[in-house]
Amino acid sequence: MPVPPTATTTASAAEATRAVVQGFLAARLAGDTRRLVTLFADEVDWLLAENPAVPWIRPRSTAAECAAQFTELTEHCVPEDARASVDTFLVDGTDAVLMGHLSGTVRATGKTFEGPFALHLTVEDGRITRHHLYENSLSIAEACTP
Repeated sequence: MPVPPTATTTASAAEATRAVVQGFLAARLAGDTRRLVTLFADEVDWLLAENPAVPWIRPRSTAAECAAQFTELTEHCVPEDARASVDTFLVDGTDAVLMGHLSGTVRATGKTFEGPFALHLTVEDGRITRHHLYENSLSIAEACTP
């Protein structure tokens, strides 16, 4: 018979989750794709609404594919114009939700995009197993369209 989680085990899971997510944010900020590969699980439940107009938005499922999203984003956007702020960082056991605002400029068109985002991450055994990003995909698609 499964033993229900205690407040101590839930708090420990939350601390571990918070540490991995903070490592993820630091690696993204530093552009450290090798570190990102180690933070993602071998198989990742990746969700980002498909958007054919946006070259860096595509299905992903492996640690290397998920980490490569950062590199692809910087190839298609002007790095100096990229902004992201996290206004809310919630952790409950193995789940973390970050909410904030992002903006950038698409290199090929010179057009900008901006809007709110929410990111739901799940951390299991020290690695990210879920990455669900909700963002203003219309603004991004319009910025990618000549």
